Amino acid sequence: MIYVTRADRMLIGGELVHARSGEFDESINPATEETIGRVPRGGAEDVDAAIRAAETAWPEWAALTPALRGKSMRAFGEALRARAEEILKVEVADTGNTVTPMRGDVGMAVESLDYYAGLAHEVKGQTIPATYENLHLTVREPYGVVVRIAPFNHPLMFAVARTAAALAAGNAVVVKPPETSPLSAMILAEIAREVLPPGVFNIVTGGGLTVGDALVRHPGVKRIAFIGSPSTGRAIQRAAAEEAVKHVTLELGGKNPLIAFPDTDPQTIADAAVHGMNFAWQGQSCGSTSRLLLHEDIHDRVLELLVEKVKAIRIGDPQDPETGMGPVNSRMQYDKVMSYFEAAKSDGATLMTGARRPEGPLFAKGFWVEPTVYSGVMPGMRIWQEEVFGPILSVGRWKSFEEAVEMANSTEYGLTAAVWSNDINNALRMVRKIRSGHTWVNACSAHYLGVPFGGMKNSGVGREEGIEEMLSYTELKTININLK
Repeated sequence: MIYVTRADRMLIGGELVHARSGEFDESINPATEETIGRVPRGGAEDVDAAIRAAETAWPEWAALTPALRGKSMRAFGEALRARAEEILKVEVADTGNTVTPMRGDVGMAVESLDYYAGLAHEVKGQTIPATYENLHLTVREPYGVVVRIAPFNHPLMFAVARTAAALAAGNAVVVKPPETSPLSAMILAEIAREVLPPGVFNIVTGGGLTVGDALVRHPGVKRIAFIGSPSTGRAIQRAAAEEAVKHVTLELGGKNPLIAFPDTDPQTIADAAVHGMNFAWQGQSCGSTSRLLLHEDIHDRVLELLVEKVKAIRIGDPQDPETGMGPVNSRMQYDKVMSYFEAAKSDGATLMTGARRPEGPLFAKGFWVEPTVYSGVMPGMRIWQEEVFGPILSVGRWKSFEEAVEMANSTEYGLTAAVWSNDINNALRMVRKIRSGHTWVNACSAHYLGVPFGGMKNSGVGREEGIEEMLSYTELKTININLK
């Protein structure tokens, strides 16, 4: 079945509008390559209108008490929850992600709104006893207009959950949805228009080189947040710096290690490796543990169990609750993933399963790739070093603790890492040595509301999902009062 959104308008200043150009971009279902909707092709004029609307709206929004802002945010969440099934069907069709895990995305967005609504009272400063003759204090003030550029793997969740902190701090936001999966943003526009004050939440659809660039460069924006690739993150930093001094936070890619010690159960590690790889959304997650580092004592047994488990993943219709993996998101992503198969072969990696398009009538069209496992992967190989953002799991072997540390840290990335061991000393020693911003011990791929998430090295700057995120949307003002 093809799902088509009922509306094709952006949200600017509380109004649902078409682009000034009158043009549209079509969105296609990655499972069938059929057109399932369209969105306005925004441009610089639309960006300017949205930012001006946000500039007008934020002072009144910021002047509300934290309780009243929180009340509006919770109402926003309830309105999203009321249309959760509609959003789910559109997003599954538009992203290719499987329906069962995607069912939680609206819930996570609502939980984030509720969390930051309750945390808004913590936007506060402090007094500083610098001198006896004066009163020294600080207050936190919102930046005003905040830009959020959302990725294609969880379009609505990131558009909402990653703007909740900015809203709680008193900012107005302008969201740019992803180019390849923008349709849920049209539903989001309808909901935000009905629930939030005009101009507090704005949505502008369009390309990264047009809408994205205009948002980043606009002089009315000092605070920008982005989730995506390191190359795009660097381009955003450059473009922003060319126009003004801006606060940019980036949650970028990952080539994340899962390190298994010899005292672990092979079946447990095989299960964890499949779970951590996020095959349910085709490995298209920056936190996926796409490098499996196995101690030589358990390597062969884990690999055997892992391959068996990956071969059993059911590929098919993303709308079917029994499906374990759908298509990758777009033609461009498909071509990228396929290019790594030849690279892996040339580099000498051993193919254990996958590395091809599945066979059968269902897969005649669409961007389908089998879940793939390579063994014998070494740090010099491309599939070890580069983020594929697709369903390719690379398996390496280690012998000593020091070798495992060196292998884990041998990429430009440092987003997540998972360490599995029944010896807490080994686990914590390893975690301390790994240069990753978010780590797990005997777990992987989990996010916890209130726990900061973000990367080291080229995996980004800044932290999200906790109080640090909310405070990052404020500027500190110092007030010195002469008491004489």
